[in-house]
Amino acid sequence: MDFMTDQDVQKYKQDGYVVLDGLLTSQECDELRQRMAEIVDRMDVPEHCRTTFSTYHDEQLKKQGNADYFITSGDKIRFFFEKGVFDDKGEFIVPKQQSLNKVGHALHAYESLYKKVTYSPKVQGIAKKLGLVNPVILQSMYIFKQPGIGGEVTSHQDATFLYTEPLGRVMGLWIALEDATVNNGCLWFIPGSQSSGISRRMVRTPKGTFPLTDFIGREPTYDEDKFVAAPVKKGGVLLIHGEVVHRSAENTSEDSRHVYTFHIMEALDTRWSPDNWLQPTEELPFPPLYTK
Repeated sequence: MDFMTDQDVQKYKQDGYVVLDGLLTSQECDELRQRMAEIVDRMDVPEHCRTTFSTYHDEQLKKQGNADYFITSGDKIRFFFEKGVFDDKGEFIVPKQQSLNKVGHALHAYESLYKKVTYSPKVQGIAKKLGLVNPVILQSMYIFKQPGIGGEVTSHQDATFLYTEPLGRVMGLWIALEDATVNNGCLWFIPGSQSSGISRRMVRTPKGTFPLTDFIGREPTYDEDKFVAAPVKKGGVLLIHGEVVHRSAENTSEDSRHVYTFHIMEALDTRWSPDNWLQPTEELPFPPLYTK
């Protein structure tokens, strides 16, 4: 029996997203969380995060360091922090484990537990059920949505950042490692919004210029009443069309909302934009999802 039903496929195509329960067991979720705790425990905080700035020039250097660190993270495992977790000397003012916004963007390549989930028969089955011929893995992230400080993610479309020609070739798989609820910052969607194209793009700027990325176009103001909550039980997966509009609120609760998420692209007859922030490298070309 297929993990994804015909009804699920229909809902995904109609709404631009669908929740599938039971991709992972509770134990598998706990193992991924435990492994991430070990990674965070051993992490070296990037130097630019510890920069104490006393002048405008120092602040610009810090921004440049942040940007360099992000734009070269596609084939690495790197650490991205919530705002306000360091003091002016660059020391933590919250526990280390509660300081991070996310870890990305190549867990699928270098961490065996995350690799196993990414390439699992169920995930491959989802791609086949949706008719993908040559899906490749673009990036992966671990998102923490920390209790009390997990920041808002404003309305956006993933294809803004992961642009293809033609559009409609990118899908996110968003796996809840603990219950994602309205209280702790689950995602909200505008059903059917994937059919209207994209409103803006994030592109690399010419070499030698700063900032390293810029936006073309603007994100419109959406009618709040059109958003629908998409809670996900621990172990469930949310499939997200690259053009569907979605967001998440701040996490003001006492519960974290840990997620492992990754994006895949149908590579057959698709052009990956050379202007995207994320680019394949010699060390890590976009690997095929299908293992046989």
